[in-house]
Amino acid sequence: MKPTLLILAAGMASRYGGMKQMESFGPDGETIMDYSIYDAIRSGFGKVVFVIREDFADQFKAVFEPKLQGRVEVAYVYQHLDAHLNGYERKPERNKPWGTAHAVLCAKDVINEPFAVINADDFYGCDAFVKAYDFLTSQCSASHYAIVGYELQQTLSDHGTVNRGVCSINNQGDLVGVTERLNIASGTDVITCGDGLEPVTLQPDTMVSMNFWCFDPSVFDYSDKLFAAFLEERGHEEKSEFFIPLVADSFMRDTGGRVEVIPTTALWFGVTYKEDAPAVKEGITKLLASGAYPAGLWR
Repeated sequence: MKPTLLILAAGMASRYGGMKQMESFGPDGETIMDYSIYDAIRSGFGKVVFVIREDFADQFKAVFEPKLQGRVEVAYVYQHLDAHLNGYERKPERNKPWGTAHAVLCAKDVINEPFAVINADDFYGCDAFVKAYDFLTSQCSASHYAIVGYELQQTLSDHGTVNRGVCSINNQGDLVGVTERLNIASGTDVITCGDGLEPVTLQPDTMVSMNFWCFDPSVFDYSDKLFAAFLEERGHEEKSEFFIPLVADSFMRDTGGRVEVIPTTALWFGVTYKEDAPAVKEGITKLLASGAYPAGLWR
């Protein structure tokens, strides 16, 4: 059974100031998602599932349906605030989405095979998808998940600070935990964190999560139980979020599950800020010139 690619595209993009998921970066108007989908298809993935906002669905489908028809199976799910609450009564003032792990949970009814999770607005590179496919088709199980890791120095912005999940890794190459570090900035000689935590500086080759995860479908039932506990403990908070690293941490700690860290040599581009867009376009242009991608992905 071919693995599925789950793309988280329901974000509000508050710092970026618009729907960055739909911005054109390629010569034929390709979005970053187009390159991820292209890489996934040529790596062997058989289905793409988008998590989107329902009020954005028609516009979104009008862009992607013509491109992907006949190339790969496609499904859409919506991240509703009341999805998977299992009887929990949401406070009416809560209007913030429940977070990335909840977005994944919203795809429970349409994914029955091993799958990868990525952000819509990150360019991950072909090597990452090849390695994810290999893992999902040969090693992934109910007790063995994975995360694709990137070097911190390859994920920074020249136009502002970023937040990154710093991976702690054991001698076997497995994840021990992910620590969210805030306000990371690249200086002349060092990379610093302005979040008050230690260490204040981080090594350039520090492995970080860019939210590229590989899961067995058993993660859905496990996440459902965790989300119920999360709601009881923190559901009353207006801005609490149920993140994927919370699921991974509980999976490792409470079940003895293994989350392998898969290093990638792929180039990563991100558009945290509008000012990042020219650098992303330049990076894609260089990849096109090298022959890594055709000039028009879907021609």
